[in-house]
Amino acid sequence: MTRLSDPFAFFSNAMEMGHMMAEANAVITMRSLGMVGLWSVTPSEDKRMVSEKIEAMTRSVNDATKSMLKGDSADQITAAALKPLRQKTRANAKRLTKRGPKRS
Repeated sequence: MTRLSDPFAFFSNAMEMGHMMAEANAVITMRSLGMVGLWSVTPSEDKRMVSEKIEAMTRSVNDATKSMLKGDSADQITAAALKPLRQKTRANAKRLTKRGPKRS
């Protein structure tokens, strides 16, 4: 039996998506600056930014599928799909922000 959606949960999902988009933008900026030598990044950052997407997307699809098969509502399925993606963008933004601009 499918559960009814909570209208406030849709707003919460939209807020999570907004946070994720802002963090992703910051991560892209810091990585781009790192590629031209202006931001301190590890040598493995290029490989990391590709491999982490596969891992996060796989987890997102798996979590959303499990939620759907349990009969969760649309907002719960969306939240399950967003959670691993948001965790990754939050962790990347925090990690790269700590590294800071590259100093000669």
